[in-house]
Amino acid sequence: MALVDVIISCTDSIKQISEHVEDAIVYLDAGTTESFQFIEAYPILLDLGAQAICCLESMSVLDAVADWNSHSNPAGKLVVITSRLLSDAHRYILRCLSAHQVVRQCIIFTSISEAAHSVYPDSPLGPDAYREYESLLIQDYEELNKKSGAKPSQFGSKVQAKIELDDGGRSKFSSSGEDSPNLEASSSGRDFYEQTPLDYTEDAAFKLVVSVHHFPMILCPLSPRVFVLPSEGLVAEAHLSSEHEDSIGPGFPPLSTGMLSDTDDVPPGATLTAHFLYHLAAKMDLKMEIFSLGDMSKTVGKILTDMSSLYDVGRRKRSAGLLLVDRTLDLLTPCCHGDSLFDRMFSCLPRRSRSSNAQGKGSGHQLKLGSSYLQRAPLDAQIPLTKILNEEDWQINNFRLLESVEAFLCGWNSGDSDSQVTGLINLSQKIHDKEIHSDAEILTGSFVSSETFRGTPFLEAILDRRTKDGALLVKKWLQETLRRENITVNVKSRPGLVTKPELQAMIKALTGSQSSLLKNKAIIQIASATLFALEESNCTKWDAFGSAEKILSVSSGETSQSLAAQIEDLINKSALLGSQEERLLKDAVVDALLENPSGAKLKFLDGIREELVNNLSKSKSEENTEKLDIDDFDDDQWGKWGDEDVEDDSKNEQAYGDVQLKLELRDRVDNLFKFLHKLSNLRRKNLPLRDGSLAGEGNFAEDSYMGKGLLYKLLTRVLGKYDVPGLEYHSSTVGRLFKSGFGRFGLGQAKPSLADQNVILVFVIGGINGVEVREAQEALAESGRPDIELLVGGTTLLTPDNMLDLLLGDSSF
Repeated sequence: MALVDVIISCTDSIKQISEHVEDAIVYLDAGTTESFQFIEAYPILLDLGAQAICCLESMSVLDAVADWNSHSNPAGKLVVITSRLLSDAHRYILRCLSAHQVVRQCIIFTSISEAAHSVYPDSPLGPDAYREYESLLIQDYEELNKKSGAKPSQFGSKVQAKIELDDGGRSKFSSSGEDSPNLEASSSGRDFYEQTPLDYTEDAAFKLVVSVHHFPMILCPLSPRVFVLPSEGLVAEAHLSSEHEDSIGPGFPPLSTGMLSDTDDVPPGATLTAHFLYHLAAKMDLKMEIFSLGDMSKTVGKILTDMSSLYDVGRRKRSAGLLLVDRTLDLLTPCCHGDSLFDRMFSCLPRRSRSSNAQGKGSGHQLKLGSSYLQRAPLDAQIPLTKILNEEDWQINNFRLLESVEAFLCGWNSGDSDSQVTGLINLSQKIHDKEIHSDAEILTGSFVSSETFRGTPFLEAILDRRTKDGALLVKKWLQETLRRENITVNVKSRPGLVTKPELQAMIKALTGSQSSLLKNKAIIQIASATLFALEESNCTKWDAFGSAEKILSVSSGETSQSLAAQIEDLINKSALLGSQEERLLKDAVVDALLENPSGAKLKFLDGIREELVNNLSKSKSEENTEKLDIDDFDDDQWGKWGDEDVEDDSKNEQAYGDVQLKLELRDRVDNLFKFLHKLSNLRRKNLPLRDGSLAGEGNFAEDSYMGKGLLYKLLTRVLGKYDVPGLEYHSSTVGRLFKSGFGRFGLGQAKPSLADQNVILVFVIGGINGVEVREAQEALAESGRPDIELLVGGTTLLTPDNMLDLLLGDSSF
């Protein structure tokens, strides 16, 4: 039986839509672009006959000219693949259709199913969402055509110039009573046509054909068996909890108190996650036996169980176990700086800026969206290759790229005098004229999980390794690649040790020619990311945090009587009198924020951050003024004595304002400490952790077990067939059939065990990190079950910086 492979499942899904992709201009939104980059889908789309692959949010009328498959006729078919609601993508789709008037057929693929559209709060579409949208898009498009009255050759440039994305790319139509229930076209576009009336000529031969389909396989595989969701896709951006006493933040499930599963208030993120997992299992031809740990996971498990139908009975599907886990059961592991080369790389590398942030700045609608959607960091890690090459190599490679682009533009311009093409020629000249030491780095790389070295997936091998082992493996790959390319490098190499000069020399040797750079780009990118992670500045910071966390861990594990007595005394003082130490900490935090209010992007400072900055600059200017007054004291200042009263009044007002600002800041710091107290009480409040079932017990009291994260402990107990209190089993379709029918005749079904499955998918609602993936593989190896195929997935990829943002930053409540 074939091994379960997420990457192959994704690429097979793309090949299944080949008839739609052929001879079409393909537009991908930000989430789909992120997903397709990890599976290297662009060559597949071009092999299937796509004329061009373009960005949906940055659509241009020139996209139709970028014909990679050398078709003489312009594309009459448009394919849009989106990871968002149809209502969210509507504005962009309408803009594409308006710009490419030769298009006669529009095919839309969305990762959000019809059922998810109908139950999602922000969607105005019903149970028949796809058919509704087809007719409404045609209606809006024809209305725009009628109002413009422009010929196809004229229409595109006018729309491109005038339709502005003033709402961040999200449509203005809504299901609320204030707006029209129909999917309206953009108001800015309509205003333009009303102000610029043109004669309308009916073209009876023209009729746009629109079709909408479901394409669920939009995810980001980090390896064939590890995946997360696209950061700019709706499933990852949807809130996992609303703001209430049991919630930690919108990016995490609420605390598992046993109450959420009994309510009807299901967060949108839970619904979308359930629908995604259901269709993922269907695409991979798996029949899931569902287990859950935590309130949110229990809710998602119930939705998945309800979605299962009797039609699945009898179909030949491979049985698999799905283990759903709430992230709030273990917030500590992704916050820590563990021993993982993968986590180091993703933490230190710069990320691509969000596409949605670049649109709709200053718009009131954009501010409204900020409270409804999470702003997760993109997974597209940019590997700065130019920092690794020396200045000479940097200049040569940049000029090669610029010369190629300029030659392409000049050839393009020879047959077309359009002003937009001329603008691009001028742009290339400006790039030539820029200083070579500009911060803009043209040569950057990124991770591709489908690349392998002699059958070994790069990222999968890195995920399973600690920092030193992973670096040695990368060094070995580089040495074997150089040997295969017959390239000699004069650099000292010591067995069992990786040095920065050694890695840099081998990388530069492989980038000596363009053919070698293209052929070995995957290992060059992995090695460059490793080198960047091991730089002294990045390495020192990571190791310092790691050492401090180890010290705290050892201190918390201390069981001496003296420490216990001190903790007891501290708790009593805090409960009865208020902790003097905590008051001092609060004062220190207040003083630090007053001295550097812009140093940390903390959301609890929203509303007063600008005042704090102004107050700081004002105090500094006053200090400078006082120094000048003392230094430059002369007799002319005697004349100012008559203005004493005016100055005193202004000083009193300023002093009063400073006191008010400090009191407001102190109140917010008090609320911050209350939030920290809630985090410290997670073990007591989370129901599955109250009895200590996942702590040291019996054979699990070893130090290696105690130092592991939740996934390791959970899988160790599950694979060892130990009981896990709080772990709930959700009946499969067959189980419900026996329970409702044959069970009356004594033909009941025994409760299955997760360890009985040969395929196990662990999905953490809230996100995962590299350490957890490695520890999950370690738990499987220690169980002595090589027959089990383990897949690990999560809402997003978490780094310590991401966790800070989700808890206290822009993505927090």
